[in-house]
Amino acid sequence: MLRPYNRTALAAPRADLLALLAGALLPLAFAPVSFFPLAVLAPALLFLLLLDVTPRRALWRGLLFGLGQFGVGVSWVYVAIHDFGHSGVPLAVLLTIPFVGVLALFLMLFGYLAARFLRGADWLRLILLFPAAWTLVEWCRGWVLTGLPWLNLGYSQIDAPLRGFAPLTGVYGVSLAVAVSAGLLAALVLTVGRARLFALSGLAVLWLSGALLTQIEWTEASGPPLRVSLVQGNIPQDTKWSPEHVQHTLDLYVDLTRQHWDSRLILWPEAAITAFYHEVAGDYLPGLAREARAHGTDIVLGIPVREPGTRRYFNSLYAMSDHPGFYHKRHLVPFGDYLPLEESLRGLIRFFDLPMSGFSSGPEGQPLLQAAGQKFASAICYEDIFGEELIPALPEATLLVNATNNAWYGDSFAPHQHLEMSRMRALETGRYMLRVTTNGVSAIIDQHGKIRGRSPQFEIYVLSGAAIPHSGATPYVRTGNLPVILLVLCLLIYGVLIAQHQPG
Repeated sequence: MLRPYNRTALAAPRADLLALLAGALLPLAFAPVSFFPLAVLAPALLFLLLLDVTPRRALWRGLLFGLGQFGVGVSWVYVAIHDFGHSGVPLAVLLTIPFVGVLALFLMLFGYLAARFLRGADWLRLILLFPAAWTLVEWCRGWVLTGLPWLNLGYSQIDAPLRGFAPLTGVYGVSLAVAVSAGLLAALVLTVGRARLFALSGLAVLWLSGALLTQIEWTEASGPPLRVSLVQGNIPQDTKWSPEHVQHTLDLYVDLTRQHWDSRLILWPEAAITAFYHEVAGDYLPGLAREARAHGTDIVLGIPVREPGTRRYFNSLYAMSDHPGFYHKRHLVPFGDYLPLEESLRGLIRFFDLPMSGFSSGPEGQPLLQAAGQKFASAICYEDIFGEELIPALPEATLLVNATNNAWYGDSFAPHQHLEMSRMRALETGRYMLRVTTNGVSAIIDQHGKIRGRSPQFEIYVLSGAAIPHSGATPYVRTGNLPVILLVLCLLIYGVLIAQHQPG
């Protein structure tokens, strides 16, 4: 029989350092490393470090864990600011630190909640209350200050058995399953005898359930395979918006497209055309449309659109088909698509003067894009990291489309992490995801979240393959995040009520 964990064995400074190191290891559970067991191990260690400490100490350890997690996991922000925002090293570091710090505040909140309000027996705290609080904090991070649900635990499980919960509960349900697994693992360390057997059995049941759920087909094919081509132009970010390079970009995408007229659908990435729609609507686009129509091909391309009679312009997708139409990006990237507090910040720092950083948000309830006989749930750039925002297009849409520009982040974790989230969207909705990028990674992802084809990075490349349209709705599409959030709220209310009846 193993001896139980001695929670007083570590001095406070060493335990604090351990929290920081655990957080720094957690991003390795995500792409491109994808060692998914770390998504259980790192939170399990934090849970143990939050037992029997004061709220102030728990707050501090949560913050340290968050600084480690996001300091490593979103280090790509530095690349965007320094390499492509043309800021010096000191300024890039100065701007990256508060970004990481704000994200870490959510883990600080988790630590404080765990120590201050979530009382009761250790097994109750580890297995139910701590996982519920973690999931709620992740959900809050997905919408506070426009939201950034990056590195949510659930994404790390896209190739693990727990992915089976995604079509039922969405990524937050998978996060909850991972956090419960972390709590059960921590309980294994704390306990002996029958209690340890209970924790081990709980882990086995949870992971076996996830594995069994992966065998269910939640949606069904609604038509024959569709041949598609994703055009990756690999246009350098430094010269992308230079006027002298516009014609070269236009010619490149047309030349690459002409080599794939055997495809029924051809997709170009976000802002593939570096000119406003009205500037190319007279000759370039009509000529391309005639040529495509002659070959029975439809094209969906990224292009900025200026609203007539106003100064507003949109980051858009344009369907060149028998049902032409636009999708205007709705969820804009702060400091990328638009500049908060523009009157104060514009011109202050060079990074804040990025080209095309004054987009307006598209309206809600836009008609679905249609091409190649299909309807699309469309997302531009990081819109597809918000799973709930694709749901209104379903189940009407038969395919998911994401057009993005990952060139901002160079050779960093970001393109791989984003691809991982795109895979989760396909799994949640039971739809193929067609993901076309400026310089990689472009991918064809099936309804199970599996990659059927992918492009290399930093190369001019056209990825061709088959996409199967699907109909029907997964449970997650029908209910969204509401069931999971209601569950964690009920668990937390229960924990608070227990704490109020604790002596002293």
